[in-house]
Amino acid sequence: MKWFIIFVAMMAALAAYFWYQVDKTGGMPKPGQVAPGFDLPDQNGKMHKLADYRGKWLVLYFYPKDDTPYCTKEACAFRDDFAKITAAGANVVGISLDNAASHAKFAAKNHLPFPLLSDTSGKVAEAYGVLMHLVLFKIAKRDTFLIDPQGHLVKVYDKVQVYAHVNDVLNDLKRLSAK
Repeated sequence: MKWFIIFVAMMAALAAYFWYQVDKTGGMPKPGQVAPGFDLPDQNGKMHKLADYRGKWLVLYFYPKDDTPYCTKEACAFRDDFAKITAAGANVVGISLDNAASHAKFAAKNHLPFPLLSDTSGKVAEAYGVLMHLVLFKIAKRDTFLIDPQGHLVKVYDKVQVYAHVNDVLNDLKRLSAK
């Protein structure tokens, strides 16, 4: 019985520590604010800056990990509606903490027509308030930012529902770009 109590106490302490570590993100930027800048390599080693997308709408989506089930579904949904998104005047860019080689395999395997940026340091994810610390490693939360042609955040999608997400982004993009 004594060992059981010690075991339960240790598990409770470990769970509390894990919960504390899970979400240490800074504040997420709000609509109306200037989008945080970035300067990151894509899956082919080409550098991308936020300024490169001035003059067009930008769908900037963060995701946890290449080649995982929900991340693949989300990326393929953006791929499948890519023509509609570009017809609405927007670019699509994905960001995770995976390296460029991982992104290259993921993009090739799924025929992704848009860049996947490698934020291995997590600094850009932190600037957007989506960096999660999971005890021994870090990942980006599954959040998306719609950025207008002047570089301002217009819409923030947190707690993304993978199956309806791209349709929501496309509808908002059409509505907002028509104004």
